[in-house]
Amino acid sequence: MSGNSTPWDQLLFQPPICEGWKQNVEGAPYHLGNCILLLGYMGGSGIFGSIYIFSLLATGYICYTLWGWLDACGLDIFMWNILLVMACLLQLAHLIYRLRKDTFLEEFDLLYKTLCQPLQVPFEVYKEIVKCCEEQVLSLARDQNYALEGKTPINRLSLLLSGRVRVSQDGQFLHYVFPYQFLDSPEWESLRPSEEGTFQVTLTAETDCNYITWPRRKLYLLLAKDRYIARLFSAFLGYDISEKLYALNDKVFTKFGLRFDIRLPSLYHETLPSVPGPWRRWLMGLAVQSLALTLPRGGEG
Repeated sequence: MSGNSTPWDQLLFQPPICEGWKQNVEGAPYHLGNCILLLGYMGGSGIFGSIYIFSLLATGYICYTLWGWLDACGLDIFMWNILLVMACLLQLAHLIYRLRKDTFLEEFDLLYKTLCQPLQVPFEVYKEIVKCCEEQVLSLARDQNYALEGKTPINRLSLLLSGRVRVSQDGQFLHYVFPYQFLDSPEWESLRPSEEGTFQVTLTAETDCNYITWPRRKLYLLLAKDRYIARLFSAFLGYDISEKLYALNDKVFTKFGLRFDIRLPSLYHETLPSVPGPWRRWLMGLAVQSLALTLPRGGEG
């Protein structure tokens, strides 16, 4: 080999040969560090997996630091492992900060597990949805009205988290709203973004209730900006309205004996008693068809 060979050439083609192996084994800190690093590299993915990995890596490098200071007596070994320990601790601090930053109230965590996690909604998307409602949980006392018939404007969309809300019109009971159902999904679907309107029903809390609410304008801007969130809300609202449709146990009857759901969007602005009987049946069929179109089709993401 020529005299001008590089260190890499010497390492590959003329590797150094150990003249003698050490008779004694390294100290306990060295072997303990190896075992801890082995366990650390078995960590999983995600933020909790990363915390597990860097915690064990930091502990293992601390063992290496003790070994370099006490047994190997090498300043370079000691300094490199100190730097590695500091890097792991900084990474741990960053992960814990992210974990605290992403922590929501218990109600929001439960909401994610109930509605969004079964649909595999990314957590980053869920954070945008929660941010739109300002991460606030509002409350209704027993017998307190959420909306009054003909008076309360339709300027928000709310989701019930706990309790039970009674829906009525002209003092006549229509149905209940239960946890993780929208309080005003039919009203939301009945209006276009540029339209305004008032509730045609009264919603009253039968028990102490908690709910979250999205301001109408702010939510419309979010849905216009993010198509995935728009499709997600479309699926949620379609399913919610269908649940209300089939859960109604008391409906308004016309003098002809026909009954209809006054909260259906397609019937919201219609004066059905003035429509002849055959046309009334057609309008009801059209309402059900329009409702079916809002539901997600099988196989669509």
